[in-house]
Amino acid sequence: MATAQERAKPLLVPEYCKGCGRCIDSCNKHCIELGTEINPATGLIPVILHLENCNACGLCITACPEPYGLRPDIHPEAAPADFELQDPAKLFGARPYEPPKPEPIPDQLIPLPETEPLVIKGNYAAAIGAMLAGCRHVYGYPITPSTEGAELASKMLPKLDGCFVQAVSEVATVNIMYGCGGAGLPCMTFTSSPGFSLMLEGISYMIGSEVPGVFIDVMRGGPGLGNIAPEQSDIKLACRGLGHGNTQAIVLAPATPQEMLDVTMLAFELSFKYRNPVVILGDGYLGQMTGKVRLPRAMKKPGIPDWAVWGDRGHRGNLICSIALAEVDLEAHNLHLLDKYARMTEAEQRADLFRCQDAETLVIACNTTSQMAKGAVEELRQQGVKAGLFRPITLWPFPIRALVAQLPHVRRLVVAEASNGQLEDELRLALSKAGVHAPPPIEHIRRYGGFLPQQREIVEAVLARQEVLS
Repeated sequence: MATAQERAKPLLVPEYCKGCGRCIDSCNKHCIELGTEINPATGLIPVILHLENCNACGLCITACPEPYGLRPDIHPEAAPADFELQDPAKLFGARPYEPPKPEPIPDQLIPLPETEPLVIKGNYAAAIGAMLAGCRHVYGYPITPSTEGAELASKMLPKLDGCFVQAVSEVATVNIMYGCGGAGLPCMTFTSSPGFSLMLEGISYMIGSEVPGVFIDVMRGGPGLGNIAPEQSDIKLACRGLGHGNTQAIVLAPATPQEMLDVTMLAFELSFKYRNPVVILGDGYLGQMTGKVRLPRAMKKPGIPDWAVWGDRGHRGNLICSIALAEVDLEAHNLHLLDKYARMTEAEQRADLFRCQDAETLVIACNTTSQMAKGAVEELRQQGVKAGLFRPITLWPFPIRALVAQLPHVRRLVVAEASNGQLEDELRLALSKAGVHAPPPIEHIRRYGGFLPQQREIVEAVLARQEVLS
């Protein structure tokens, strides 16, 4: 029998150690303890050896579940070749088969009969728009004033071979969406301001992994729990704060129940076009407001994209992941994402212009506030004021090209919003990035806590300075 002097003590190979602790349990001499420092090559914490009392019994080597995480520390000349650090592909041999390159299964359009317009609230319109766009999976947690959208989806989706799952929280919701979107399936959630805040970490993971999904945030008053009345104070969060890292997503701002349907359908198209989440910002009034809504003449039956982690043999080679431990890999991935954001900025700017062709006073507003602003523009025109409404439909990317085209005849910009300048900040940043460093004077009308700027307030604010400009 070999003595302790003849037996080899263990040698740790940190690249193979995942810190499971099985070797610690096997050692009755207490020569091994849990580590404290992360190995940058693996992102794991290997164990630490203290071999002063080691009797070279070899039990720790036997207990190690990783090939060669612990190996006998013998003289290099006597070491078997298979104890050299090896590429796992060489160590375990070739794959049984090489996964085929999957072919995408295209979406199908199913014709719909012509119907009379529906008279429904904005939340219902968005839910119907999602199902028409091919969404069969809705996840969420109830929160006023968005809950009706999820309620309608829960009733209708089973009839379309879909499902609604009420998650245990908003954090659970976004992580379920990560899995569903990663499988290549259209999915969405309805939420409101506090719930949207809880989803931000998961949204960052979805952006990093390039997973599609649609988030409808029916904004309410804040900060904190605030109240359930409308506000527009999530613009900053959606445009500049979607979780950690260099995260961006297209942010759409509908203004009517019809647009809640149309914009939701567009959101799914853009989400899969760019493999990126899309955010729809409504407000409390818009979610509850009833309006006439016309349905399209076709609905979509979703297919399966070629990149999906679908779980079958054909898609076995696909991977959805946002981790890149090597700095060079993560930098390359960030550059890829930044290039995608640049393509979004170039191609997806959207705005609605009302009586802007000769406007000297340009009111800028979105969501329900833009409806008040539109009425104000009509009233101002009747009083001889050349006013127009510029309504951004994409808050990110801000539709700066369409705005800059109006500036030669504009003498003042008036931003009407239910927040402390969050829409105005997007306007100013877009102007600066577009090289417009001396824009017309920018004024504002702001309300908070559940109040929206009213038509009379906008008219009075414009008229109050009209004589000065004249």
